[in-house]
Amino acid sequence: MEVGAAAAIAVGLAVGLGALGAAIGDGICTGKAIESIARQPEAKGTIQTTMFISVGLIESIPIIAVVLAFMLFGKLG
Repeated sequence: MEVGAAAAIAVGLAVGLGALGAAIGDGICTGKAIESIARQPEAKGTIQTTMFISVGLIESIPIIAVVLAFMLFGKLG
């Protein structure tokens, strides 16, 4: 296998797995927030704020994966 082909596979895996992990994390986080709001409606504001911060942090993982993938592909491509 050529180095460029290996780099392309690595880029696809990095971005794909990063996005998959973030999607799973977002689903779990949002689902638990909805459960919490259903159990304690008076705490909706605090729960929503915490959820939005958590989702933002979770979404940083695929962004970092894309940046690293571009760097890897730029070096070897």
